[in-house]
Amino acid sequence: MDEASFLAGYNPRDYPAVAVTVDVVALTIRDGKLCVLLVERGQSPFAGHRALPGGFVRDEALDEAALRELAEETGLTPGDGNQLDRVHLEQLKTYGDPDRDPRMRVVSVAYLAFAPHLPEPTAGSDAAGAYWVPVDEAKDLAFDHDQVLAEGLERARDKLEYTPLATAFVGTEFTISELRQVYTTVWGEELHAGNFHRKVLSVPGFVESTGETSARGGERGGPKARLYRAGDARLLHPALLRPTREDRVR
Repeated sequence: MDEASFLAGYNPRDYPAVAVTVDVVALTIRDGKLCVLLVERGQSPFAGHRALPGGFVRDEALDEAALRELAEETGLTPGDGNQLDRVHLEQLKTYGDPDRDPRMRVVSVAYLAFAPHLPEPTAGSDAAGAYWVPVDEAKDLAFDHDQVLAEGLERARDKLEYTPLATAFVGTEFTISELRQVYTTVWGEELHAGNFHRKVLSVPGFVESTGETSARGGERGGPKARLYRAGDARLLHPALLRPTREDRVR
C-alpha cells in the first residue's frame, strides 16, 4: 500500500491517544543552597500540589518546548542578553509509565537545566505560583516528579565529576573558591580547599586564568584571589570524583 492510499483510509480514532509533554528540573544556587524551580499547579489534576515546571509540547521542537516552559516560569526570554542565554539545557530521560498521568497516556521528556543567579520566578498562566525551593525540601510532588527530580539531581552530581558543568553555576569570571562552593553545594560534601585547588588546575582545559584578581577574597582568606573563566574542555580528565566515590575506587 502506498502512502496516499494509507492516508486516505487513516482514522486517528483507530489508534490510542498519546500526548507528549516536557518537564524541567531547573537548578540554581541561592543563598548557598542548591534549589529547584517548582510551580504550584493551578489546574486539575493535582491542583494545589507542587510540581516541576512543564507542559504539553506545541508545534515546536522538544528543546524549544523546554526553554519556553522555563522562560514562562522565570520571566526571562532568550536572545536579549539575560541569564536565559547562559542556561545549560540537556535531555535527562523519557518517562512513559501508563498511569503517570490520570488524564490520558502522557509521555514526558524531562530536561535538566542549570544557570547562575536566576531571578525570582513568575508563575505562568497555568500555575498558581512558582518558587525556588531547596532540593532537600522538594518532596511529595505531583505526578512522578519526585522520581524525575531525584534522577535529575543524581545526573547533575555525576556530571560535576567528569564535565565542566560547575562553571554553569558561576559568573563568566570566578575564583577557585567560588567554584569549590558549587561542588560543595551540589554534592553536599565539604571539600579540602588546597586539594580542590590543585585538582582543578591539574585538569587541562577546565579553567583558564584571566590574568586579573578579585577583591572577593583568596582561598585562605587573603585580600585577593585570581580570577578564572571556563576553559574549552568538554570532559574532565582526570575526573574530579566525589570524596565518597574516591574512597570506593581506591
